[in-house]
Amino acid sequence: MIDTHCHLTFDDYAGQVDAVIRNARQAGLRGLITVSITADNCLQSQALAEAHDGVWFTAGVHPLYAEEAPRWDLVCAAGGHERCVAWGELGLDNHYDEPPRALQDRILAEQLAMIEAARSGGTSGGLDMPIVVHCRNAYDELLAVFRDAPFEHDRYVFHCFNRGPDEVRKILDFGAWVSFTGVVTFRNAPEVAEAAKLVPADRIMVETDAPFLSPEPVRKIRPNEPQYVVHVARFLADLRGVDPGEFERILDGNAERFFGITLPEASQ
Repeated sequence: MIDTHCHLTFDDYAGQVDAVIRNARQAGLRGLITVSITADNCLQSQALAEAHDGVWFTAGVHPLYAEEAPRWDLVCAAGGHERCVAWGELGLDNHYDEPPRALQDRILAEQLAMIEAARSGGTSGGLDMPIVVHCRNAYDELLAVFRDAPFEHDRYVFHCFNRGPDEVRKILDFGAWVSFTGVVTFRNAPEVAEAAKLVPADRIMVETDAPFLSPEPVRKIRPNEPQYVVHVARFLADLRGVDPGEFERILDGNAERFFGITLPEASQ
């Protein structure tokens, strides 16, 4: 398996990153993607991916960090690294009052423009990468932005989906992918499980968003770790009536295809 979205550079793992990666491998994971949230964090993520086999990273600025005056030159440079597999996470967040939406909108527009310039600049074919989307209470606004953007709709994945069938249908009608965290396992989030039944097998992925959102049956464990993504996958397999082993193979294939990676061979 692969955890397609975690944050190994966060302070929750200070001094423990090697152990967290080792725990993931012992649980059967063959890959991790550590996701960036600021320009400086892109460099931290790059260094971590360089130091560990089976670890990749993304390059982007999270909407809740829009006030940090992002250095797009650093983000773009990180995007050209051989271990970088996606842009993001980027998007909009209406859950909090800060940063103001006007600032989030401006940073999102700048980031999409940077990605388009990097993709069309011809410096590296690796800059034509998929986009990891952060969306909180902003589906209509974000989809409107993405419809006007010059990227193929199947190059977006809406990570950490936490809403219901109506919202997931909007994403699917647009043509994007959907990724689920431990939220789908929560008994107080039945609408997320209902939405998960609707996602086609060739457009679904799983993640932890670690250190957040530990899934059942380890929900009380803090911080969450990539090793626990297996619980998300097994829950979804049971929910969808699919053999867990077959579902894991589907998830692996989806991640490899979407991010353009090849997972290491499974340990015997």
